Amino acid sequence: MASAQLHNSFRKYHRWLGFFLAGIMAIYAISGILLIFRPTEFMKFPTTEIRQLEPGLEARKLGKSIRVKGFEITSESQSVIVFNSGEYNKVTGETVINKMDYPLPLAKLVKLHKATNNSPLFILNISFGITLLFFVISAFLMFMPKAKTFKNGIKISLAGALFALIVVILGS
Repeated sequence: MASAQLHNSFRKYHRWLGFFLAGIMAIYAISGILLIFRPTEFMKFPTTEIRQLEPGLEARKLGKSIRVKGFEITSESQSVIVFNSGEYNKVTGETVINKMDYPLPLAKLVKLHKATNNSPLFILNISFGITLLFFVISAFLMFMPKAKTFKNGIKISLAGALFALIVVILGS
């Protein structure tokens, strides 16, 4: 009897936590799909950013200061350094950077997946990972081990794990 009560408790927690996490999972799913298209211009719009840097920077120091991916100098005169995504005025220090970026709400979603331990978002990422692990474990504790559903669930999860491993190995 205690075993059935334990399984029912896990069903209840699994269900309520599942409802709570449904919104979080939807947001992670959308941002994950967006990240697939990261190297393309899908859903991105041209943006211009103007930064004030110190005047008189050399080309090498300019690249370190603006930290733009693929930074490359295209031309340089006495007063202006032109690079692949903008230009820097050596006299005033004004830097214009042109790039393609997501609109603000989508940019925030993309940052969700890119969060590191230096970002406040890492707490959400760790919490989400732990709750997903709870789902994995509680899914098996919702059914009695002798039940046909439990045995089929084990087979299907092994097939899912094998599928993921094959895709990871072939995709690397």
